[in-house]
Amino acid sequence: MSGTGTAMEYRHLGASGLKVSALGFGAGTFGGKGPLFSAWGNTGVEQARRIVDISLEAGVNFFDTADVYSDGASESILGAAIRGRRDRVIVSTKTSLRFGDGPNDVGASRHHLVAAVDNALRRLDTDYIDLLQLHHFDAMTPMEETLSTLDGLVRAGKLRYLGASNFSGWQLMKSLAVADRRGYPRFVANQAYYSLVGRDYEWELMPLGLDQGIGAVVWSPLGWGRLTGRIRRGQPLPEGSRLHDTAGFAPPVDEQRLYRIVDALDIVAEETGKSVPQVALNWLLQRPTVSTVLVGARNEEQLKQNLGAIGWHLEAAQVARLDAASAVTPPYPYYPYWNGQFAERSPAPVAVHPVPQESA
Repeated sequence: MSGTGTAMEYRHLGASGLKVSALGFGAGTFGGKGPLFSAWGNTGVEQARRIVDISLEAGVNFFDTADVYSDGASESILGAAIRGRRDRVIVSTKTSLRFGDGPNDVGASRHHLVAAVDNALRRLDTDYIDLLQLHHFDAMTPMEETLSTLDGLVRAGKLRYLGASNFSGWQLMKSLAVADRRGYPRFVANQAYYSLVGRDYEWELMPLGLDQGIGAVVWSPLGWGRLTGRIRRGQPLPEGSRLHDTAGFAPPVDEQRLYRIVDALDIVAEETGKSVPQVALNWLLQRPTVSTVLVGARNEEQLKQNLGAIGWHLEAAQVARLDAASAVTPPYPYYPYWNGQFAERSPAPVAVHPVPQESA
């Protein structure tokens, strides 16, 4: 039992044998350097240590970062915050987005990957990375070159598991096909955007994950701040809201659909006695393929609130209410045009069921 009064749940990361906490911590708020999209917090080392303390006490073992977050400062601060307890944490980081001004400071070439992994190990002050994810698909580098390089880094003991992030279905499937054909390690994780206001993940990536054993590492589970409970129908955005600055980056959401979802969240929050963000996070925790949901925090109170999404479950009727409020019509060919003729041979990705969970 954790200090937050809840028992953390642990799930396998995809089809791998690695168990990760159902809630993970996203260290994007560590640092504060660089452009807006790569620096959306200013947590320093001392506060980061306290956040790691609270997370570990609650049973969180998964900590995610990336080389581009705060121009590398996020990795450095996370490395300092976990010093002396490396064996208690699973460190996840990402690379392949541009990180430097040179022609080879981007992508998934052998040249860039070898240097990027060595630099990440140095910043994280560790000998190995538990999970390395390609931050974006590199169409200019042969997948054989990328995967053979990652295979070598696994064999060298620098990496333990591999994953992708922001890949389309065909890009992820191509990567798996090359890995299987060449005998390279498969991706076991797909770090993807998924929330009540962003359910595109369900159309193709979720069925792929079910079929291929790929676990979802969910980022921005509160829809880029839209599901924090601070946005209400007919009210202006609160002063200091991140949406003032990130509107140009966030995937668009129909305003009326957003308000419909928030209304449903308010009803379920009142029924459960939980907060709107806790309900939104708990909904995600009951979706197929979800291995861990990344939560961030700028302070201790925000972190403790997010951790309150664990240790309880929405009832079926409450899940149905949220499903209905957030539903969108899938595009072709995911829309069931064929009047159910092939329904028993092609399960709809939005027909979801609770996933098995294991308590600490």
